[in-house]
Amino acid sequence: MEEDQELERKISGLKTSMAEGERKTALEMVQAAGTDRHCVTFVLHEEDHTLGNSLRYMIMKNPEVEFCGYTTTHPSESKINLRIQTRGALPAVEPFQRGLNELMNVCQHVLDKFEASIKNYKDQKASRNESTF
Repeated sequence: MEEDQELERKISGLKTSMAEGERKTALEMVQAAGTDRHCVTFVLHEEDHTLGNSLRYMIMKNPEVEFCGYTTTHPSESKINLRIQTRGALPAVEPFQRGLNELMNVCQHVLDKFEASIKNYKDQKASRNESTF
């Protein structure tokens, strides 16, 4: 029971987002009756294949993850069900958090490279314009 409270505390920062002045659940953690914390389905609201497939890829890189897959509930609904099953004593929430962090790091790296390339392009363009005068 104490482990469940600890897991709930770990993802509490991810659970809600502010939308138009009211709290809206962005993430739910669902466990089927009779299962343990090693096999969990995460429901991510207002998300689609863009996050689902990227996150699944990042999570599956972890050797302790036995299974990770996602489904969209319906094309008219913008939510995904991400299921994670781990080996050994690792709770499913840990590779979920790690996958999110790694995905954010990759996205930040791409953004940094993109912005550096734009700056480089603008600097080169400006130096070409100066040399023609």
